[in-house]
Amino acid sequence: MKTTLSGLALAGVLFLAGCAVTDSVRDRIAANNAPHVRVFASDPRPTYAAALASLDPMGFRLTHGGPAEGQMDALSAVMPGEPGENAEQISLHAEFHSADGGTEVKVTLKDIVEDDSNHLGMATSTHMRDTPLYEVFFHAIQQNLTAPPH
Repeated sequence: MKTTLSGLALAGVLFLAGCAVTDSVRDRIAANNAPHVRVFASDPRPTYAAALASLDPMGFRLTHGGPAEGQMDALSAVMPGEPGENAEQISLHAEFHSADGGTEVKVTLKDIVEDDSNHLGMATSTHMRDTPLYEVFFHAIQQNLTAPPH
């Protein structure tokens, strides 16, 4: 009887410890995948338009979204690898929300890699945390907001 109770108690402790470890790992992954955020002193629609104008010079094309939705999805051109290497593409997801004194823009970039194997159409997607593309995009938005109208 004591062995059964001890076994159940040990199983309960291990279960709860496993939950704590899982939550800790989940929190770290969420922190690593957090979007990059910047606030611009402009209303959402002009900020969206400035972001949209930034896509083409950066080599991206809009795939989904609009100012009424408050989000945009875009893809870069596919960058083929050398023979035997992987093809690569970058996806951009941006959200536009009203904030005190302007518009908050949250951006997430992902690296999409299709391996050069017999599994055509299969790709992996990885969050890009430390890439200068975030700053390039934010800088282009700011430049487009402050540029004089044509």
